[in-house]
This record gives sequence, structure tokens and C-alpha cells, in this order.
Amino acid sequence: MVKYVEEINYDELVEKSLRNVVYYALKIAEEQGLPGENHFYITFRTDFPGTKISKNLKIQYPETMTIVLQNQFKNLEVRHNSFSVDLSFGGISQTITVPYDGITYFADPYAKFGLSFTPEQDNDDDVADDSSVNIASPHTSSNAAQKPTAAQVISIDSYRRKQ
Repeated sequence: MVKYVEEINYDELVEKSLRNVVYYALKIAEEQGLPGENHFYITFRTDFPGTKISKNLKIQYPETMTIVLQNQFKNLEVRHNSFSVDLSFGGISQTITVPYDGITYFADPYAKFGLSFTPEQDNDDDVADDSSVNIASPHTSSNAAQKPTAAQVISIDSYRRKQ
């Protein structure tokens, strides 16, 4: 059942849709590997609820961290609200789990494509378990009480490849 809203928050809907782009790009990489020269830069909040990294990495990156998925990653597992991947740090393989809502930046430099996000730290209800049918849950609990802001038009033309 859909929760009753007093007004439509279009910024929230656009952000949710753009996070789905990250989900589907990672899903392609999970199912077939990265095609051609595509590779991903993913920056995320290490202090975001649901993020799982080793204590050593948490000490080294207390707030944000950028990972690169290109040639040397293993066991990419894409779930509805998060993904996990094995990466090597100093020759030691470690598993990282990142909720989509904790991502602040996603880019594929080869495709000249990038997205910036502003994660909100509100209650833990936004970090839903992976059995949820939502691909990326919106931040309804804190945004519902906010006053609407001016609309912001985002042009994606500069990110498209010239043919």
C-alpha cells in the first residue's frame, strides 16, 4: 500500500530514479562483467547506516571512501538496497557492503557519465532489508516535514557520448 503524501516531492523521485541507474549498471557488471572499457568510480559514506567495511578501512576512511570497479574485483553481489564486492587493499581481499542511499558519487569515466547524490542520515527505516521490493528507498521520514525547495533542472546532455 502506498503511503499517503500531502504533496509530491519531485526531487526525491528524481534521486530515487537516478539511484536505479546505479543499481542497473552494477547489475550488468554482476551478470556479465564490465563491457569494453567501462569502469565505475563509486564514492560513499563509510559512516552511513548499513555500510560494512573493515575496522582498518573505517579508521583510514572515517567519512567517505571511493572505490574503483574495473579489472580487479570479485564477488559483486547486487541486491535491491545495497551491493557488496570483494576488493584488494594492500594485497588483502576485503568485502565491502554499500547501501545505495549511502552513495554520494557514481561515475563511469569511459562513458563520460556521472551522478552526484546527497545522502541523508535519518532513521534506520531507510536502510531496508534486502527482501524489500524497492530498488532504492526514498528518505520519506525526514523529507515529509521539509518545505518544498525551488525546482532544479538537471541536464544530462554533457554526460552523453558524442556519436
